Amino acid sequence: MALPLLPIQVAALYRFARFEDAAALRPILLETCTANGIKGTLLLAREGINGTIAGTLEAIDAVLAHIRTLPGCADLEVKFSTAETMPFHRMKVRVKREIVTMGQPDVDPLTGTGHYVTPADWNALIDDPDTIVIDTRNDYEVKVGSFAGAVDPATKSFSEFPAWFREHRQELVGKRIAMFCTGGIRCEKSTAFLKAQGVDDVHHLAGGILKYLEEIPAAQSRWEGECFVFDQRVSVGHGLDIGTHSLCHACRMPVSPADRTSPLYEDGLSCPACHATRDDEQRAGYAERHRQVLMAEARGEAHVGAVARPKA
Repeated sequence: MALPLLPIQVAALYRFARFEDAAALRPILLETCTANGIKGTLLLAREGINGTIAGTLEAIDAVLAHIRTLPGCADLEVKFSTAETMPFHRMKVRVKREIVTMGQPDVDPLTGTGHYVTPADWNALIDDPDTIVIDTRNDYEVKVGSFAGAVDPATKSFSEFPAWFREHRQELVGKRIAMFCTGGIRCEKSTAFLKAQGVDDVHHLAGGILKYLEEIPAAQSRWEGECFVFDQRVSVGHGLDIGTHSLCHACRMPVSPADRTSPLYEDGLSCPACHATRDDEQRAGYAERHRQVLMAEARGEAHVGAVARPKA
């Protein structure tokens, strides 16, 4: 399915690799991004690289060409989409302990993951009643959309997933498991974790939800709702069209059109998820920030503090 011709190219990327000195890679990577006018966030760790960046097509190509020269990154995994305006305010390259935090230091996706399933073959796998389908994303992401019938572990962060599995181990060992996430990176770790825990018949959606929504027509899709993304678009739908969700600037959670009709929703101040948990002092702070955002918009500027995202 062809992507819409919009001016900004968005590249969600990751690669598990062996970086002996991730910090040493940071300066030239940051310089390459800034020199090309790229914005977004890239994470570096001993286990590889992960992140989402945006810019012109030529700029994205230049940065991806540099990343592919890094050790083990020639086969970099990239999902492309487009946006009408720049979805990030700045460029950040951070050195972390993990490129996706699971908190299981013995799990190494380079030594073995689940079986990759293409979007074209995914429907047949999850339609089989003997397949247990698991959404490995966080609860606020699942709320925006998921595959019909998928198990929701209701995790607040990916680091909670191992504990969820151990709690439900007896229900899963010996079964066929199909797992999915936004772009594929969390499934690299979650399937490697399950295999290390004795689950052999484990599969995951290659390229993640984003690849599925890009390639599978809505009429053939098993996806329900939209897919949360970690940039100003907030959510995307089939064909990777920008979705209908916005972001609560108080709690940073996605807000649906129905949420915005709630009496508990106040633009820039609260949403149904956080209205009862904020005091008057916090609300005053949010009101001032919202005022600054509106003033910046009136000047044709972006307010840098307005669109922070929940952690993956």
